[in-house]
Formats: sequence, structure tokens, C-alpha cells
Amino acid sequence: MQTPQQHEIQEGPVRKLNARMLGKLLVVAVMMFGFGYALIPVYKKICEITGINILTPKDATVEEVANTQVDKSRTITIEFDGNAQGPWRFRPTVASMQVHPGEMAQVVYEVVNTQPRAIDAQAIPSYAPQQAAAHFKKMECFCFKQQTMGPNEAKQMPVVFFIDPALPRDVKTITLSYTFFEVAGPAKNPG
Repeated sequence: MQTPQQHEIQEGPVRKLNARMLGKLLVVAVMMFGFGYALIPVYKKICEITGINILTPKDATVEEVANTQVDKSRTITIEFDGNAQGPWRFRPTVASMQVHPGEMAQVVYEVVNTQPRAIDAQAIPSYAPQQAAAHFKKMECFCFKQQTMGPNEAKQMPVVFFIDPALPRDVKTITLSYTFFEVAGPAKNPG
């Protein structure tokens, strides 16, 4: 049988080990929180550098540039493309259109959910040539937020845009392509 003094002597090293382990765990927890907090700006920067954009924010400079004069001396051909990565049909209603830089235009994309379940989806735009991306100004776009498609639902989704007159003169054709894909797995059916 141990005396209280012997018990206290054996408990001392255990307390030190426990205190050291608690300190290490606190450091790990703080580092994990800091890493999680830093992921958002790092992710945005990586997307910006690579030209990949999961959630396309509304262009903040559009209001400033939208009142520019239309350049009638130039005509730009805009080609539209739609790629579906999931259980739906997705396409633009027109294959192409011609616009003058500074002129407002609209194209409509159609999407049909072919499944008997609701689906959350997101569209990601891409541009060709790549330099045109900075000059393609969207006022309204379904790519600004996720879309929820009900079972067997069909939607027409507009894109309202103009081409910045600062577009280099050698660019005569721009291709706007959207990839529409399911996010976060199947959506829950309401009800």
C-alpha cells in the first residue's frame, strides 16, 4: 500500500506530461484554426492566378464602364458554348452574335434537369482568347451564384454583358464557354 507521499511523488511526473501534452494540443488547435482562416484568401489568389473561378463575383467596375460610348467602327463576334458535367442538358439559345464594343447584349442559356431529384449546380465561365476575359463585362449572369434545379425542371438563364472598348483591336472573335456541374452532391428534395 502506498503512502500519500509516495502517491504524490509518482503523480508529479504525470502532471508535467499532461501539462506538456495540453500545451502541444493547444498549439496544434491554434495552428489548425489559422490554417483554415488562411485558406480562403490563398484559394482566391490561386483561382485568380490560374484563371479558374468557382464563384464568379459580379464585376465591381461594371457601373463605371457601362456608360461608355459604343464603338460602331468595330464589330466583335461572340461565340457561345455550354458544357454539361452532370445529369442535365445545357446549351446557349444562339451559337453566336455580333456586338459593338460598349454595346449591351444578352444571351440566354437553357438548362434542363433530367433527373427526378433536385440538384444544386454551378456554372464556371471561360474565355478564348484568354486576354478577352478582362474585357468581357457581365452585368447579370447565372454564374454569380449556385443554381438549384428542381426535379425535371427547365430554366432559361440570361447573361447580360458588354465588351469593354479597350479590347485590343486584333481580337475579332471571343468565345464564352460555360461548364455547368453539380456541386455538393444531390440536393435534398423539398417537403
